[in-house]
Amino acid sequence: MRQRLAAEALGTAFLLISVVGSGIMGQALAGGNIAVALLANAIATGCALYFLITIFGPISGAHFNPAVTVAFLLRREMPPAEALAYIAAQIVSAIMGVWAAHLMFDLPILQLSGTERSSLGQGWSEIVATFGLVLVILGGLRHRPQAVPALVALYITGAYWFTASTSFANPRSPLRGH
Repeated sequence: MRQRLAAEALGTAFLLISVVGSGIMGQALAGGNIAVALLANAIATGCALYFLITIFGPISGAHFNPAVTVAFLLRREMPPAEALAYIAAQIVSAIMGVWAAHLMFDLPILQLSGTERSSLGQGWSEIVATFGLVLVILGGLRHRPQAVPALVALYITGAYWFTASTSFANPRSPLRGH
């Protein structure tokens, strides 16, 4: 169990480092071109997901997301105590990953966003994106388990472009609130 939790925590932290770090870097290098910044962020996140799922999947299942863990709990493929431990590890390591990304870019470790995130479109986007993620994972595990890292990486790369909530990782994004 310790090894699974360590893999889940390390994978989640590196996923958040990738998401937030590539968002910061993309925005810094895109010269104000939001599409280029989003493309850079999406590609970097997809690449990170591929390698993270490939190396940590055999150890922890590479959930990296409480919604994925809850899906496995509801399918009775994971006991409640283990699911709770996974979710705690994911939350703590996600925060640590964000802080690590902020540190790499000399940003304040703790930041509060003043951006409104309560629109119906953004909430619905998260529901659709999360449902799609769980569908891709469960469908991949059933039909082509060896393809799950690529399936998830490609799905998330695409979801950055077809959902309204893609820029949550970047508090300065002008896409917020749309």
